[in-house]
Amino acid sequence: MALIETRGLSKIYTLGKNRQVVALNNVTMGIEEGEIFGILGPNGSGKTTCLKLLLGIIFPTEGEIEIMGENQYSVTAKKNIGFLPENPYYYDYLTGPEILKFYGKLFDIPLSVISTRTEELLHLVGLYDARNLTLRHYSKGMLERIGLAASLINDPKILILDEPTTGLDPIGCKETRDLLIKLNQAGKTILLSSHFLSEVERVCTRIAIFHRGYLLSSGTLDGLMKDYQAENLEDLFVKTIEKFDTQGKQEFA
Repeated sequence: MALIETRGLSKIYTLGKNRQVVALNNVTMGIEEGEIFGILGPNGSGKTTCLKLLLGIIFPTEGEIEIMGENQYSVTAKKNIGFLPENPYYYDYLTGPEILKFYGKLFDIPLSVISTRTEELLHLVGLYDARNLTLRHYSKGMLERIGLAASLINDPKILILDEPTTGLDPIGCKETRDLLIKLNQAGKTILLSSHFLSEVERVCTRIAIFHRGYLLSSGTLDGLMKDYQAENLEDLFVKTIEKFDTQGKQEFA
C-alpha cells in the first residue's frame, strides 16, 4: 500500500451564486515510501490545492485521502508530516533557534528534545553560525533553509514542500537540492511541488504532471519520456500539456 494515496480527489470552489472553479478533478495517485515524488504544472494547475487537501487545510468536494493508512485529519498522520509552504510567514525578530522552539512547542515536543534537535537541524541546514541573527537579517536562501529546518522539527516521515526553490539563486537551489537528497537518503519520503523542471529532473524518483486541475500523467521520468517520445523533462512537459489542450478534457477525465 502507498504511503500517501488519493482516490477520485476533487475540489470545486464556488464563487458567488452561479460560478464554480474546478481546482482539482478526480485525481487518483499514490506515493510510495522512500521516494521523492514531484508534482509539476503551470500556475493554476492544482498543485497547491492538492497539497492543501493532503494536509487537511481545506476539505475535498469528493474523493478520499489516506496517509500512512489514516485519513488526512488523523493526529497520527499529522505528527508524521513536515510542511514548507511557498510563502511562509515568520516573526522577523525571532532568531533561528527561537523559531524552531516555537514550532516544536506546537507539536508538544519536550524542551530538552527541541534543544537537541535545534542544534542538529541548524547544522544540517548550514545556519548554525547564524544562530544569533534575527530572521529579519536572513537572506531569501537562509529563510528557505530555516523553513526547512522548522518543517523537520517533529522528525517527520513525510516532508511536503511547495515551491521550495522559488526566488533562490543557483547556489541556493543547489544547496536545497543537495539537502533534499540527503534527507531522502536518511529515510524521508518527500512530496515536492514545483514548476522548476530542472530541479525536479535532478531529484525526483517519480513525477505527476497537472494542468487545469487534471492529473495528465504520472510515472518515472524515463518511462514517461519513452511514452511521449520526449527528449527531456521540458519536452515531456510541453507535449503532455499540448496533448490535453488538443484532445480535450475527455481524455483525462
